[in-house]
Amino acid sequence: AGIIGGIIVGALSGSKIGVSGPAAGLAAIVFTAISSLGSYENFLVAVVLGGVIQLIFGLLKAGIIGYYFPSSVIKGMLTGIGLIIILKQIPHFFGYDPVPEGNFAFFQLDGENTFSEILKTLNYIHPGSALIGFIGLGLLLLWDIVLTKKSKVFQIIQGPLVAVVMGIVFYLVTKGNSLFSIAETHLVSVPIPKDLTSFIGQFSFPNFSAITNPEVWVVAFTIALVASLETLLCVEATDKLDPHKNATPTNRELLAQGTGNIISGLIGGLPITQVIVRSSANIQSGGKSKMSAIFHGFLLLISVMLIPNLLNKIPLSVLASILLIVGYKLAKPELFLKMYHLGWKQFVPFIVTVTGIIFTDLLIGIGLGLAVGIVVILIKSFQNSHFMHIEGNSNGRHKIKMTLAEEVTFFNKGAILKELDSLPRETFLELDVRNTRYLDNDIVEILEDFAEKARNRNIDIKIKSEHQTIINPESFIQFFKLRSKSA
Repeated sequence: AGIIGGIIVGALSGSKIGVSGPAAGLAAIVFTAISSLGSYENFLVAVVLGGVIQLIFGLLKAGIIGYYFPSSVIKGMLTGIGLIIILKQIPHFFGYDPVPEGNFAFFQLDGENTFSEILKTLNYIHPGSALIGFIGLGLLLLWDIVLTKKSKVFQIIQGPLVAVVMGIVFYLVTKGNSLFSIAETHLVSVPIPKDLTSFIGQFSFPNFSAITNPEVWVVAFTIALVASLETLLCVEATDKLDPHKNATPTNRELLAQGTGNIISGLIGGLPITQVIVRSSANIQSGGKSKMSAIFHGFLLLISVMLIPNLLNKIPLSVLASILLIVGYKLAKPELFLKMYHLGWKQFVPFIVTVTGIIFTDLLIGIGLGLAVGIVVILIKSFQNSHFMHIEGNSNGRHKIKMTLAEEVTFFNKGAILKELDSLPRETFLELDVRNTRYLDNDIVEILEDFAEKARNRNIDIKIKSEHQTIINPESFIQFFKLRSKSA
């Protein structure tokens, strides 16, 4: 999936710095689907169909959905992912590896949660893994803060690559040492094919006889929806991280992802999305064009074919040190202060998204942040439906001017009703609708009812519209009926 996400999706995508591959957000769906469908080959049919559905989404121009997520939620997603990367990599950094890499869920398959796993790590610290982890982390900080500013050589030769090479050297040098030797369980583990035949034998192929199973279609739609949503959110987030501020065409991205998932499913790969961890690592490493994503796909292919033995000598703690840096750059403390100073309307959805991602998972956290963002919009809509101004007395009566907003919907019903009911008797009300372009029928009904109440409370009403001024109550009601129909 990583190879196809790099080569195929990278070539078809319009994103210059986005990188695609298997995503953590789909892990639980994949695990459940394989169990319920009976075999991995049956699941692959759902992956292929999911890709076809994504192609349809792209043709229907569903990519616009990504633009409806508030900036505060997108920033919360980036920060939440950064924090969860840091929290999830701490055990691997110290050589405690019972949970697979890429598991972002708060409640883990081993019965622990994110925080209890960190506490448990204190009892299982591996000296060798921890030592090379700290060496790798120190090297990366030195590279990032000092060396890259000294010479262009250190910009061309990337710090993470040097850290990985040092990890391999450390493993070979300490092999057999009773204290610092790193066991195979704390190293990268990829299959080692003996020849081309055994390499091809690792692939699985879909069992298309399962296509008539309704549950396969349910899984396919689930994969398509979740993968598309996660991709669109990552596209939005990646574009924000891009120092050159390139805009990714979202519908083209859905077509690219759909094509990638079809091919991935056909040869036994996992579902693919654009992945924020890979994409942010690409940006932080200086990636500027889609060639970095494509080339990384080819490097993955070459590596698993030609040097799997070398890959299996990389300590997981070194990879953890690299990801700790990636996580920190996504979740810098300054961002929390910046969002706080932007006001509660930005900070609350941001912090809810961050908290939700840490304590649930990626998609639930984003959903919670979006829900809070919608509530904030409703609150502001409630507050901004109209403007009240007391202008003094007119012939011994209170003169109050109410100016309605450009768009007044049923969300504003409560606020307007409250203001009208609070008007004292013997009042002169001037209702200014000159700037109002849309008036919901619910508001019209409130104003019609108020016209009747106004007679009993001796409230005179004048409407100021673009073309006329109305004082007669019957004309007032007729005006809003016509306004409602035209809107």
